[in-house]
Amino acid sequence: MNNTRVLIVDDSAHARAAIEAILSEDPSFEIVGKATSGEEALQLTEEWMPDLILMDIRMPGMDGLEATRLIKQRYPYVIIVMVTVSDDVTHLFEALKQGAQGYLFKNLSSSTWLEYLRATVCDEAPFSQELAYQILQEFPKTMKTDDNRPPLTNREREILNWVASGKTNREIADALGISDQTVKNHLKNILQKLQLENRVQLTRYAIEQGLVERDFPR
Repeated sequence: MNNTRVLIVDDSAHARAAIEAILSEDPSFEIVGKATSGEEALQLTEEWMPDLILMDIRMPGMDGLEATRLIKQRYPYVIIVMVTVSDDVTHLFEALKQGAQGYLFKNLSSSTWLEYLRATVCDEAPFSQELAYQILQEFPKTMKTDDNRPPLTNREREILNWVASGKTNREIADALGISDQTVKNHLKNILQKLQLENRVQLTRYAIEQGLVERDFPR
């Protein structure tokens, strides 16, 4: 398996060093650059074409939200994970709207960081039910249902609802009495049918199209 090439973006030298130390514990992550601002992140993304960007939200000048928006416009393949000290759901939700695939809090353990990043690279990392609920509330009660993509099976719709509620593959598998691999295969089929790339896009699409329950358990 190829290494995941990482760009670290944070205006704090201490934070950059801490993130670098965490990633050094797993040789599958290769740091290709470090940026101190959103503007520099854009420049280094073009120069190094990383697979994964760890993006601080609050930075002087161009902040992480704007940098994420611009990078995802130009390089949609890049995985962006927001890094923050704040648990303000509004900021995190805005980051997801701009194209980020996930988020990490700076005070989490290194093992949690690495586990989450490995899952994110494989598109298996869930986001919190609070964020899933806010996505749900963002869209109007009347949903669009006109879509020409292939129809989902009943089981696919069931799994889609669990994903939109912020559940992990393991939690979905346990709830449905099936294996993790079966869940992964269903998700691959769903993403292919809907022509989407990851869980964040899948959740937004599902809610936008009214394919999931509005009152899923929190």
